[in-house]
Amino acid sequence: MAIIDKMEQQLRPPTIGLKPYEAKVIPLTSGEDMLVREATWDEIPLLMETIEPLMKQPKDFYDIVASRIYAELLGMLRYRVRDEYVFVGAVDGEIAGIVNGRMVDEKVGMSYHTITLKRGCRVGAHLFAAKMEYHLDVMNQDEVLIVAESPNGFKRWMIEYELESRPDCPHELGGVPTYVLTKALWEKHKAAKCTGIRPAFEDVIEANKILRKPDKISV
Repeated sequence: MAIIDKMEQQLRPPTIGLKPYEAKVIPLTSGEDMLVREATWDEIPLLMETIEPLMKQPKDFYDIVASRIYAELLGMLRYRVRDEYVFVGAVDGEIAGIVNGRMVDEKVGMSYHTITLKRGCRVGAHLFAAKMEYHLDVMNQDEVLIVAESPNGFKRWMIEYELESRPDCPHELGGVPTYVLTKALWEKHKAAKCTGIRPAFEDVIEANKILRKPDKISV
C-alpha cells in the first residue's frame, strides 16, 4: 500500500498555492440573487452529473463545452490538473452556471470554460468576470489566456473585453486562436463587467450551501 501511495504522490502535480475566493451575491435581471462561490472538491461529482446530458447537445456548442468541462472536472477530481479551480453560480441552491480555469504559473492564468444552465440573466457573463477577478485581483496575475469555442463566447469575451490577440501563444484547448486579457484591459472594463456584493448575505449563503441540479436546463 505504501508503494501505491508513494507512486500516486509522484503523479500529482505541484502547486503554487491557490488563494481562497470570497463569495459574493449578484442580483440577476430576473430579480433573484445568485451566489458566486468556489465549488468544493466533494461537489465536483454533482457538477459532472449536472452537465453530462449537455455533452450530446449541439446547440450553441454545448456539446464540446460540456464534454471538455466534464474532463477538466474529472482531472481535478483525480488530482491530474495543476492548480485548477471551479466556481459555481447558484440561485436558491440550484446550479445556474459553472466556470473553471487554472494557473499556468504565478503570473499567467488560463481560462478553461464557462457554461450557463440558467439562460437569459447574463449568468455566464457574471461568472466569466468572477474568474477574471480571481486571476487578476485575487491571484494578482498579469494576464489570462482565453479562447472561444462558440460565436457567442467570441462576442462576449473577445469583443466586449477588447482582448489582445496572441496567435503565437498556444492554449491548452487546441488550435483555436488565443486571446489575452491583460491587467490593463481588466482595469479598463472591470467596473462595467465585474459586479457583486461582499460580504455575501448570510441568508443567500445558507440557501446555497447544498447544491442541486436544475429541474430543467434551457439551451
